[in-house]
Amino acid sequence: MNRLSSLSPSASRALKLYESRLTGFCVVLGFILKERKSKWLCLAQLRESRIHDLLVIGVDVASLAASARRAGYKVYAVDYFGDQDLRRVCEETLSIVEQREGRSCGRLSLDFNPDALLQLARSLLKKRSIDAALLSSGLEDFPNILFKLFDLVPILGNPPELIQRVRDKEEFFHQLKRLGIQHPETAVAEDFKEARRKSKEIGYPVVVKPIRSFAGAGIRKVKNLREFERAFKEVSLLNEAVLVQEYISGMAASASLISSGQKVSTLTVNEQLIGIRAIGQQEPFGYCWNVVPLSAAKTVVDECRSIAEKIVLHFGLIGSNGVDLVVSEDGRPNVIEVNPRFQGTLECVERVLRMNVVDAHVKVCTQATLPTIPDEISCYCTRLILFAPQRSTVPDLNGFEGVRDLPLPGVIVEKGEPVCSIIAEGASRDSSFKEANKIVKSIVKLLQPR
Repeated sequence: MNRLSSLSPSASRALKLYESRLTGFCVVLGFILKERKSKWLCLAQLRESRIHDLLVIGVDVASLAASARRAGYKVYAVDYFGDQDLRRVCEETLSIVEQREGRSCGRLSLDFNPDALLQLARSLLKKRSIDAALLSSGLEDFPNILFKLFDLVPILGNPPELIQRVRDKEEFFHQLKRLGIQHPETAVAEDFKEARRKSKEIGYPVVVKPIRSFAGAGIRKVKNLREFERAFKEVSLLNEAVLVQEYISGMAASASLISSGQKVSTLTVNEQLIGIRAIGQQEPFGYCWNVVPLSAAKTVVDECRSIAEKIVLHFGLIGSNGVDLVVSEDGRPNVIEVNPRFQGTLECVERVLRMNVVDAHVKVCTQATLPTIPDEISCYCTRLILFAPQRSTVPDLNGFEGVRDLPLPGVIVEKGEPVCSIIAEGASRDSSFKEANKIVKSIVKLLQPR
């Protein structure tokens, strides 16, 4: 007896429709899996052949491009700023900002568009044959962009699926809890009412963050309910959803690691410099870059290293990755987030360890070979970002030693926007910081108010 004959006409039609849709779904799923398999085969072929041409992509890629060039690769770049030193080390660059004398470089928070980076990458790849892409900051919170980029060129390092998983705030902190890793109590809130309730449950003070942010922009500390409403309005301008997080008083730190997915080595544990108004940073939690390595008790450094390695191995991260932490006043590391791509510490790490990070990244991704890390550091290294103290015309900075991210002479930089970065070495933490800060002060004197 036909199985449909016992059904009513309407039930029979519904079952046929269901079977038709199920068949269609299976066809689409098969196509997706076939496409995904072909992408992984593409990555496998990279592991068997030598890579010659690399695309570096992100907001700020000058240090990454320079490292790739020193490692012997032909380098192509897609970024936001389009600075002079980036153009010098690349075969070709495409940038969101078109720097011109007398013209403003705009505002990163308003003008940065991840889709624009993708479109620039697509344009570049139409005329250039590039073997793989390296990710800098700016795209890790936009999985849709990463998947589209991955369709254009293999990403050497963490695949988009893995980046999406580790940057999913709820999933990430759930995994930390399962692993027994200390972290600030954290909640995702979709609207003001939910955010206010979560802040009460966590207990003041809290920090309110955009669900997607760059370099600490838009983060606010809230001490009571009265301050919360104002902070929420400011933060939710950047994203509808917000992150409400327990405030941990202490020192901002990070770990820079290299991993094959099964094995991991910590390159350095670093001090993060946050919210320094003396160098023009307007954001209270704005990233001002770093000092490598972290000058702290060995027990604290070892604990940071152990926690970071545990996280990287748990998620199976590949290549260069960073873990951000706050070391509380009683010396306990609290994990804040993972950056599953190259970090802003790159050049400082290379100077301190006398190694090439891009070379190590390519080898661990293609051969699963971890680098040998020196037992002793060669120096301390500070990288500072100078932010414009007021709307300014930038002079020619090519004569300054240690200046990176060099803008075109004569461009206008808006108040609070990055002018350049400064790298300085020293025998101690303080000596390297003082040297970098001395160069900052010299440049500030030359900025011409507009």
